Formats: sequence, structure tokens, C-alpha cells
Amino acid sequence: MKRNLLFFLMAALGLAQRVPWTTSRLIGSPDPPTPFRLTRAFPQVTFKGPVFIAQDPLSDRLFVAEYDGRIFSFRPNDSTGQKDLFLDLGRGISAFSFHPKYKENGFVFVFSHADNKLPSRVGQMSRIYRYRLEPGSNPPRLSPSSQTMIVEWPSGGHNGGEAIIGPDGYLYVSTGDGTSGSDVNNSGQNLTDLHAVMMRLDVEHPEPGRNYGIPTDNPFVNTPGARPEIWAYGYRNPWRFSFDPQTGQPWVGDVGQDIWEMIEISSKGSNHGWSVREGTHPFHPNSPKGPAPFTDPVIEHHHTECRSITGGYVYQGDKFPELRGAYIYGDYEYGKMWALRYNHGSKKVTWHKELLDSNVKIASFGVGRDGSFYALDHGTGEIFELERRPPGTPHPAFPRKLSQTGLFENVRAHRTAAGVIPYSINAPFWSDGARKERFVALPPAAKATFKERPDAAWEFDDGAVTVKSFSLDMEEGNPASRKYIETRVVVKQENHWVGYSYIWNDDQSDATLVRAGGFDKTFKIKEPGGAVRKQSWHYPSRNECMFCHSRAAGFVLGLNTGQMNRENQIHALVQAGVFKNPPAQPAAQLSAYPDPFNATADIDARVKTYLQVNCAMCHVSDGGGNSLMELGYRTPIAKARLIDEEPTHETLGIEGARLVKPGDPSKSVLLRRITRRGEYQMPPTSTNRVDTAGAKLIEDWIRQLPSHAN
Repeated sequence: MKRNLLFFLMAALGLAQRVPWTTSRLIGSPDPPTPFRLTRAFPQVTFKGPVFIAQDPLSDRLFVAEYDGRIFSFRPNDSTGQKDLFLDLGRGISAFSFHPKYKENGFVFVFSHADNKLPSRVGQMSRIYRYRLEPGSNPPRLSPSSQTMIVEWPSGGHNGGEAIIGPDGYLYVSTGDGTSGSDVNNSGQNLTDLHAVMMRLDVEHPEPGRNYGIPTDNPFVNTPGARPEIWAYGYRNPWRFSFDPQTGQPWVGDVGQDIWEMIEISSKGSNHGWSVREGTHPFHPNSPKGPAPFTDPVIEHHHTECRSITGGYVYQGDKFPELRGAYIYGDYEYGKMWALRYNHGSKKVTWHKELLDSNVKIASFGVGRDGSFYALDHGTGEIFELERRPPGTPHPAFPRKLSQTGLFENVRAHRTAAGVIPYSINAPFWSDGARKERFVALPPAAKATFKERPDAAWEFDDGAVTVKSFSLDMEEGNPASRKYIETRVVVKQENHWVGYSYIWNDDQSDATLVRAGGFDKTFKIKEPGGAVRKQSWHYPSRNECMFCHSRAAGFVLGLNTGQMNRENQIHALVQAGVFKNPPAQPAAQLSAYPDPFNATADIDARVKTYLQVNCAMCHVSDGGGNSLMELGYRTPIAKARLIDEEPTHETLGIEGARLVKPGDPSKSVLLRRITRRGEYQMPPTSTNRVDTAGAKLIEDWIRQLPSHAN
């Protein structure tokens, strides 16, 4: 510890050099290796933003669609990497599919989500096109003159994205709710538009004035006001669907919003709940519901393990006989893949297993006739292939003790290793009154990317580790009774951040890795006057760690300009060469969060800081907070959808409730949730005690709001 404090003192004078951290043993994972992995396939080819892959029904060629609007084909065995243009649409492409009778008719259906030439979403239309193969073309190419627009509807933030001829010969089209979040147009349960639905169209028998007909047995053809094209509804953003080879029903990967991702099986007239529900959980429970009862998802994943689901296929190949008949799917953000088996008679999942954990941004899957199962990486433009993990694959021994991590020179003394840098922040997150010590460690070659915006998380290279140790006074107010109870580390490997927790033993000599599922422990705290208070402390699961350390929060909490701009810290890091792009201006010209409890500072700024630190990791766009509130620091209070807004969810029994009722704390749900523990508490995890100082800040702010409400 003294070494690092000296580092900061020297840095403040411009004398320090960065001390390399060379003792890291935080490598690999404490969990057993997964049975499968993704390996690079066809290294001779890459694509720009690939979103869909399929094999040519007539040859061994593979076809790949790029998001910006081109489809290419290539021969897997061609070492030159030659890519042949199949279609240049000039509009964005989400997916394509071959007609089951492609050999006879040459038809290909293309899902286009937007027109690249239009500068904004205003006036944009999603469209399904049908093309015909140009006769005799070699390499194959679609004839531009054969373009037929089948159906169109207004596009938006979530457009769904696939059009496939089903086993019954009809064209099925999945669509999203068409908004950037929270179904603001209330399309999820609305049958009068073509958003958030699966259409079923007869493209073989078009009706006058359009290029499709309506199957007479579509479920809503006789429902007043309903679009007769609709076959199922209540989706948020169905990203990939495929038909079950046994039942002919569509399996749908439905991307969630705040907390849940869903795998669904659709059927005639099924209602999948959005946006009254997200999966099986309330979202806008008081919104009008569609005419059909809700159909529960087959599987739902919390955002701690899955952030943007990608639907897949029921595996039918011979390459992996142990997976035959299992539905395989994955996640775009975390690079994970799972397989499940489902009994259609009992409507129960009979087996569910994580297959692998990768750093691949899985935009889509594809299947080969030889049994291969492909995954597209939207970020790198590469194609990956599923393969069994070879037996005996080296698995690094992950440190089970804090003393084995390489972070500490002496754990009992809480003395960090050389190169582990301590830091402090302007506005700590509430942690049930615990004292916290913070550190960041970078391997010798690793650096950080500086972000000037106060709430923008700095980015770190692989191998970076953030550390936070928590301690409690066993006798309240007596520092001599203080004990360490937990140290949390968040590690970046293969471009992924993963969180782990260590529980300190009673003699304070070391800490042991907490099991994957986490647990609670009760401490007895002696209060002034002699009374003993039982304090429950939650050790989060590994998945829970990433609920707060989320993509929306930038994965690292506290390491941003607003928090770190204090006591020459940024200057010290600049002098030490930590940043790839050091700020051009001195720290005095950079933003800094005010101390929320400094009564001399502006109360609006203090409240914005408190909400940013304690709430905004969820309550920002795509952050996971089940509300329309935007509580990020940059959002002005007047635009935060907070003041005098009706709650979209639970009112907690408050008559005339508002999220924040100017001048009336008793009518303000925000304050009520901050001051309760248990169901509907805020923050929702990792706290069992009310932040009385924070609650008083919010209460004082609400009382004086009439003068600031506008």
C-alpha cells in the first residue's frame, strides 16, 4: 500500500514512472471447461458486419449477408478467399432464405430493415423482397430485374428480421416492435399494425393489389380491426427463428429489453406477452392486452448471463450425435451458446446445458449439410464453427484464495503487489455502510483509453483487473473493530469482463473464492449503547456481478472522469503512462462529480450524481431498468421522465403516485423504493440496509422541487 501511495505523491510532482504489475494469476476460469468451443472456420474470408449465413441448396457454396446490404458467396475449399457477389441490394439486410423449391424456381427471400440512403429512421420501411436466380450464372447471382416487393411496414429501432417459407408452404415473417425501447407505440399487443408479430402470407396466390394472399385459416382474419396477415404476436425483437423439424412450429429467439431474454415456440394465434410482460415478468402490466392468453417462453435468461439472444436451429446433423434433436442458440453480447431438449407433449424442457463461452459476437447461426454448425461474428467479420473441446485441453488453475491472485504482496496486511494502483472516487455507491478500498491493476503491456465525458467508463485492455475490498466495523464507530468481509475482482479476458468474489476468513489471514451462485452471511454488529444488530451481507453470484457491471455501465464502475477527477489522480495516471490517449487539458478543466452529501453544492447536481452512481447502471437506455426513466448524469432532470411521471409499474399502494411528486415525498415512488428493503427495493441487489443519507438527500430535493420543476 505504501508503495502505491508513494507512487501517487511522486506522480503529483511529475516524477513517477509506471510500475509494471507482473504477478497476475487471474487467468482462465474456476469453472470446469465447457464441452464445446468455437474455432475459426474459413480463415481465408472475412466480411463487413455479417448477419446471416446459409449453405447453397445446389452446391457446397456458403452465402453470407452483410448488414449494409450485400450478399456474397464463396467456396469453402477455395484457399484464395474469393468472394462472389450474389446481391447488392442498396438497403440494409437482416437475413435471407432460399425457397424450398429453389432448385426449380430459383427464389430467394430477403429481409431488408432500412434504406441506407435515408439519413434517419423517419419514413423508413422494412421490406421483404423476392428475387430469382439469374439463369446460368456462375458464380450464382440474383437477377436485379426480378425484384418483387412482397410486403412492407414502418421500420424503427427493433425490426425483427427473417422471412422463411414454412412447412405448410406459406411465408412466415417476424417483426419487432419498431421502437428503440419500451414499446412506446404500444405495438406489442396491438393487432392493427404489423409490428411485434409473425406474419403468415400466401406468396403463391397473390391477391389483387398486393404480392401475397391471406391464408383463410390465419387466426385473426375475422377479428375486427386486426391485420389479417398476423399469425402470432407479442414479440419485442425476434432475432432469428427456425422451424422445428418434428412439429413445424417456429422456434424464436426474442431479444428482451431490461432484464430478460427469451426463447419461444410460436403457434397459431400465440401471444408472447410483450410489452405487458418481458418473458414471464411484468413490464407494462397495466397496458391493454391482446385477445389471446399469454404463452410462456420455453427458456428465459436473466441479463446477468445473456444480453442479446440469437435464435438458432434444432440440430439434425451427424457430426455431433449427442446434440441431435436439441435446439442450439446463443447470445450476441456474451458469446455463449446453449442447447436444450424439449418435450412437445408435456411442454417441458427436459435438458438444458451451456455448450461454450466465447468472445464471438454471435449475430447468426448456420447449418451445413455435413453437420457443421456455424456462428457469425458481427464484430470481426469472421465465421466460426462449433467443435468439441479436445480432451485434456489445458485449463489454468484459477486462484481459489485471494493470496494466490497476485494482487497482494501481503493479504493479512492488505498490502498490494507492486503495480497495483489504489484510487478513490467522488461519489461511492451505497454498500450497506461498508468501508471500501479500491484498486486497479494492469499487466505491463496493457493500457486504458481515456474518455472525457464524465459518465463514460474508461476502456481497458485485456488482463486489466479492478479490485474492491469491503470492511465493516464489528462495533459501530470503532475502527479498531474493523474487519474485511469481502474482496471483489472484475477481470477482463478475451475482451470480456467477468466478476469474482472472495470471502475473508475470521482471522483475516486470507479470503476464499465464493461459489458461483453466491450466498448470504449474517454479521453481528455491536451498536452504541450495547445493542447487537444482525446485518446480512450478500456475496453476489458471478452472474450478479455483471448485472451492475453491465454493458450499459461500461463494465467498470467508478473508473471514469467524473469519479476519478480528484486529488491529482488523473494527472498521476497520465504521468505514469497509463492512458493510450491522455487528455489534452489539465484536470481542472475536466468535469468532476460533486460529493452528493456536500450541502454547499447545488442540490440538483448532487441528486444527479447520486442517481448516476446508484441507479443509472440500470436506468439508462438498454440498461436493464424496467422503466422509462433516464437517470444518467448527462440527462437533464427535466428530461429524465421522472418529475410528475406516473409509474408504469408498482405504485406501492400510494394513491396518486408519481415517480417524483414535486413538493410531496409521500407521493414519490422513487423515494419509497429507496427507503424499503425486500420486494421493490432500490437498488434491487447487493444491499440489505437503507441508505438513510441518500434517502434524506432525495427527500430534501423533492420538497424543494416546485421551484425547479420547470
